[in-house]
Amino acid sequence: MHTTVHLLADSPAQLLPARELMAFTLASHIILVPMGVALPLITLVMHHRGLRRGDATALLLARRWSAVMAVQFAIGVVTGTVLSFEFGLLWPGLMGRWGDVFGIGFGVEAWAFFLEAVLIAIYLYGWRRLKPRTHFLLGLPLPATALLGAFGILAANSWMNTPQGFTLDAQGKPVDVDVWKALFTPMFGPQYWHFVVAMLVTAGYVVAGVYAVGWLRGRRDHYHRLGFAVPFTLAAVATPVQFFLGDSIARQVFHKQPVKFAAMEIVWNTDTHVPEYLFGRLHPDGTVSGGIKIPQFDSILAGFSRDTQVTGLTSVPAADRPNATQATIAHWAFDVMVGIGSLLVLLALVYGLVWLRHRRLPRSKWFYAGAACAGAASVVAVEAGWVTAEVARQPWIVYENMRVAEAVTSTRSSSLWTMFGLVVVLYVCVFAAFLVVLLKMRDRWRLADEARDERPLEAPESATPYGPRPAAPAGDARSPGAPGSGPAGGGR
Repeated sequence: MHTTVHLLADSPAQLLPARELMAFTLASHIILVPMGVALPLITLVMHHRGLRRGDATALLLARRWSAVMAVQFAIGVVTGTVLSFEFGLLWPGLMGRWGDVFGIGFGVEAWAFFLEAVLIAIYLYGWRRLKPRTHFLLGLPLPATALLGAFGILAANSWMNTPQGFTLDAQGKPVDVDVWKALFTPMFGPQYWHFVVAMLVTAGYVVAGVYAVGWLRGRRDHYHRLGFAVPFTLAAVATPVQFFLGDSIARQVFHKQPVKFAAMEIVWNTDTHVPEYLFGRLHPDGTVSGGIKIPQFDSILAGFSRDTQVTGLTSVPAADRPNATQATIAHWAFDVMVGIGSLLVLLALVYGLVWLRHRRLPRSKWFYAGAACAGAASVVAVEAGWVTAEVARQPWIVYENMRVAEAVTSTRSSSLWTMFGLVVVLYVCVFAAFLVVLLKMRDRWRLADEARDERPLEAPESATPYGPRPAAPAGDARSPGAPGSGPAGGGR
């Protein structure tokens, strides 16, 4: 405890509010990231199914999901812009010293962001205005731009974990920058694919969860079955892949960032036959209380042998490693992520077994209850993964090259706390508006579906999303010439 207090006392006063502000904005923004990265792909898969099978319901789902995609992108603009400003405002030491080395990643992300905005606008505009094949082909670059944006961000983050592509001059400043080495660091590949597949898994379960709730409420029509089956199938196929990718990146951390691995597994002393703790709390004296201890299992997981030597936290000075509290936070977050991933694998296996044996969707209410919870659980797992990655790296903002305290702004802590409060208010308003818009869209679509069932010739979305709308009776608000009857009528 004395060591922890001493380290905190040596930190600048503005470090805590700066870290809390950055943590809040990142944790908020990351909620939107899975949909931003993977929803375009899920939407296009549904779109392709609709075109290939002539399924108007699939096209309707794709069109509605594209509207959600656009709204989500607009919200992401706000939260992403705040993050961009915070990198410069809160961490001038990082950007000022290292921006020339790893800043190319942010440049790639900015271009991808711009292209994605243009492509989403074209895709939305294309419904009812372009030929079906042309419209679909114009939408195909959307997943690629989403992956390109993820490439830029993950390249920057992986560089911060395993920095390379530069040399230091006599003053300790980076020179002779090699852009390619800075982009493709040892952690980039494992980190990138682990992230991308996690986004697909999360977005798939989130979208499918909406229709799982509908199933539990008795809505068993083709619309809800299809809305559930396509995203859930994509997520279920990706889930076991993600489990192996997660194991792969953990081994890379073990080899490339051994002290970070020690924090994730709360390993105090370097040793062999190291036990695995499920949860548990690390104390400053190296003891662990609580949790479930599995003898020798950490060495087996790390190197497939009980004789595998695992580096402990005490292998480096106290100032160069996470303190006991930080290690415990990272360890709990890691266990939460792995635990949720294991449950999702079981859910995916149940789904696969039912499909292989019966060629139909499961019928158990327990399965759909689990599917309804899977979306929220996946988001929690993504948050836990981010906490693991960032907290276990402390005290380094650039691993073994710059500490977080060296990068922080010199702005007064009171001003940072005020900024923190303003950002919280802003985000509450933004996410509240996001929720209101989604609920209004849901209500409008539900009314449209009811109208289609009761008056199919007059329902505004009764026809395929391609081609002209059916003519409405004279005097109807949707008749030609009436307000809202044009191509964008009905608020679509």
